[in-house]
Amino acid sequence: MLAQRTLKTLTKAVGVGLHSGQRVELTLRPAAPDTGIVFRRVDLPEPVDIPVNAQAVTDTRLASTISAGQAKVLTVEHLMSACAGLGVDNLVVDITAEEVPILDGSASSFVFLLQSAGVVEQSAPKRFVRVLKPVEVSEGSGENTKWARLTPYHGYKLSFEIDFRHPAVNSTGQQVVFDMSDGVYARDIARARTFGFTKDVEMLRANGLALGGGLDNAIVMDDYKVLNADGLRYDDEFVKHKILDAMGDLYILGKPLLAAYSAFRSGHAMNNQLLRALLAQPDAYDIVTFERPSDAPRGFAALQPAW
Repeated sequence: MLAQRTLKTLTKAVGVGLHSGQRVELTLRPAAPDTGIVFRRVDLPEPVDIPVNAQAVTDTRLASTISAGQAKVLTVEHLMSACAGLGVDNLVVDITAEEVPILDGSASSFVFLLQSAGVVEQSAPKRFVRVLKPVEVSEGSGENTKWARLTPYHGYKLSFEIDFRHPAVNSTGQQVVFDMSDGVYARDIARARTFGFTKDVEMLRANGLALGGGLDNAIVMDDYKVLNADGLRYDDEFVKHKILDAMGDLYILGKPLLAAYSAFRSGHAMNNQLLRALLAQPDAYDIVTFERPSDAPRGFAALQPAW
């Protein structure tokens, strides 16, 4: 059978939150089959578990935040993206503050952490959410339109187009298609960093946000150009980061998707709206397993290679 996966051993990281600027320790622990991915706030007087699911998302301004009661964890999408890219189903994430560390602004550090701990198969079938009919969410019109959709597909493919109307962004690729069947997540997507504009930073910091952001964990642009001395990691790093974010946001569903995702100017809020729209239509999806790994789409049966 195509089996669920967890870590072979625990692994740790220390960093700062992108928005809070707080020092935070992260411990990734193996978990039993069917646990899913659970964030555990170990800094609270009584530790609180926050299981990942679409309804747990309570804030999508600038990042994806999940909550259980009063406890919350911000900026989960890059770690979730790494888990999606490597096919990790079950994981307990101990965290000592309310925001996942930004590390280098991409998912590559999380990929390294997961791979250094070792990814192992478990004695339970991997469960997929298979999309059976198109589901779409949209808002705005004309130049302000944005949308995201899921359509049936035997595999997992993501297509994203951006439109930032900024010279530095416009000079790079505006659209990317990534298919798990023929791409390597760690090589093709994981290294794309989050990005921001200097004109927004002062406003964000005045509101207590982006306090941990800088040139070592984000692509920063003024009105005309990229300010990072090393430039871009990919010719199309901006739109690839949007694919990275989308993979993390969609994996908040709690199971891998069998679907084609396509989006124009979407973000964390719309990605979560899309998951909720899917779950609101029970006839739009089913849950499937693969007794024979050869029946699964290419890209899922083999453990993802290191880059």
